[in-house]
Amino acid sequence: MGGPLRFNNWRRRVFDPAVERAGLVALTPHDLRHTAASLAIAAGANVKAVQQMRGHTSAAMTLDVYAGLFPDDLDVVGRSLDALVPAQGVPQMCHNGPSEALGLLAIDPGKGL
Repeated sequence: MGGPLRFNNWRRRVFDPAVERAGLVALTPHDLRHTAASLAIAAGANVKAVQQMRGHTSAAMTLDVYAGLFPDDLDVVGRSLDALVPAQGVPQMCHNGPSEALGLLAIDPGKGL
């Protein structure tokens, strides 16, 4: 209607009925804000961009709040690094015995460096 939005009226008249129609329970606008930032970080968004999007004073604060939400992040990093190994010509390290990398580095497994 061209006037200012009053949060409590908008929430009661628009947001809460939409949440109910969607079959969701106890969802708040702040939950959507949190979800948007978390998904942006999970999708690889620049942390400085997410910081600005959230209005945080530092990227560290943004990461402290949102980056710990995805427990499989280390698995993703590991798979990404594994994918780079053959592409860069770096030999795969083996934990079950001497690696071919030792020969490339002139390391004798019996004598060390």
